[in-house]
Amino acid sequence: MQATKLTTKRVEKVWGRRDLAPWFPDVPQGGEPVGEIWFEAAGHPALLVKYLFTSERLSVQVHPDDAQARVVGEPNGKDEAWVILAAKPGATIALGLKHKVERDALKAAALDGSIEQLVDWRPVSAGDVIYSPSGTIHAIGAGLTLVEVQQNSNTTYRLYDYGRPRELHLDSGLAVAHAEPFTGETHARNIGEGRTVVVEGAKLTIERWRGVGAGKIENPQAWVTIIAGGATLDGAAAEAGETWLAGEGCVVERDGETDLLVSYPR
Repeated sequence: MQATKLTTKRVEKVWGRRDLAPWFPDVPQGGEPVGEIWFEAAGHPALLVKYLFTSERLSVQVHPDDAQARVVGEPNGKDEAWVILAAKPGATIALGLKHKVERDALKAAALDGSIEQLVDWRPVSAGDVIYSPSGTIHAIGAGLTLVEVQQNSNTTYRLYDYGRPRELHLDSGLAVAHAEPFTGETHARNIGEGRTVVVEGAKLTIERWRGVGAGKIENPQAWVTIIAGGATLDGAAAEAGETWLAGEGCVVERDGETDLLVSYPR
């Protein structure tokens, strides 16, 4: 398949930011804060890539797995991974609970707000990568810029939203949540030049390619996200702030201080 530049979609969020540089132009004065920038493809591709820009904590939430999603008529569940690009001092992400909690107690905590203290807020910094499987109770904290690579699903069950006037999905969320500590790891990756696998999960893999040189896509589909610098994909020029969908055999050539992510479904 020919490499294709994906459509960029800005999504305004109350918890978003107006300072998006150096990844994207800042929001003009008076504009609404942008929380997410999506890269969209036609149809229902396996993955969805986003940038997130946070000024406040996102809701405490959980996603179903494939089997649970199909029960409610959705094509697939939602595993996701985060690559942290920038983090203000003290930035955190909540992953799982501090200890195992019975579901009735967890529901009560979601209703009275004490779930905010039950979730395990972990410090994160630039270079960290996290794989969050479906069923993981989680929340992304304030002061972060990250790339999220996820199964292409918008099925999110909010358990708690800090009093914001948005719908919660307690029964659905509690039915799929792992009400226990997160057993995965937050990895700090000191990536040099070359091609390094930074995430290898059940549903997706992410490689980080840095520096000059050329490489070939080795999977039937790959999402190529240019974080910094420039690249060509089978001769087509790609710039920072873009994501391209490429096929097996596509030659990716990097120049200068190129930093890109290559994401594959599994």
